[in-house]
Amino acid sequence: MPGVAVVIPTLNEAAAIAGVIAEIPRDVAGEVIVADSSSSDGTAEAARRAGARVIVLAERGYGRACAAGAAGASAECDILVFLDGDGADRADLMASLVAPIRAGTHDFVIGSRVRGAREKGAMSAHQVLAGRVAGAAMAALYGVRYSDMCAFRAIRRDALERLGLREMTYGWNIEMQMQAARAGLRVLEIPVPYRRRAGGRSKVAGSLRGTLRAGWRIAVTFGRVALSPRPL
Repeated sequence: MPGVAVVIPTLNEAAAIAGVIAEIPRDVAGEVIVADSSSSDGTAEAARRAGARVIVLAERGYGRACAAGAAGASAECDILVFLDGDGADRADLMASLVAPIRAGTHDFVIGSRVRGAREKGAMSAHQVLAGRVAGAAMAALYGVRYSDMCAFRAIRRDALERLGLREMTYGWNIEMQMQAARAGLRVLEIPVPYRRRAGGRSKVAGSLRGTLRAGWRIAVTFGRVALSPRPL
């Protein structure tokens, strides 16, 4: 059975990270990697105490942390699962994302918060709208429809490596989705429940500056990928 490594990018998530790690089903995931962007609140230490292997990055960037965690996974891990470290994703439901890949029916499985049950206040209206608009645009371009840009996702490791992702900031998730569609990966989107963050402050939705910065990077990434030549 293919091994599974879980990659959790973090920046100042000390209040939630231990709970996130504890919720991961160890009969599904053989390895838990926290890729920490030099947090100042003790996130790395809390993650180590909770049983994760920690990679500390000197340079920040959401995509950079995801890429570093993926690269650091053990060779026997053929499936990579990504989720955020704020406690909003339901890590205990990880098996539902991994199962279609283990069964050989899909290469990339992504959770949809929009299609799942959301705790009140877990997502803002503009987050929901952004996911739907981006999904409609990708459907028009590639014929693959997404409803969300949820961080909770699983992908075959070799498939991820072939995508050649370049975005090192908040555009990582949408670049993965676009490149997966362009490459003809077998994509499955499933509804997942979503909670409010367990603690701390969101780096994206927690401030107007964070929201605008993330939105800009997502838009730039979308434009770059959409205008790049299609793979032969």
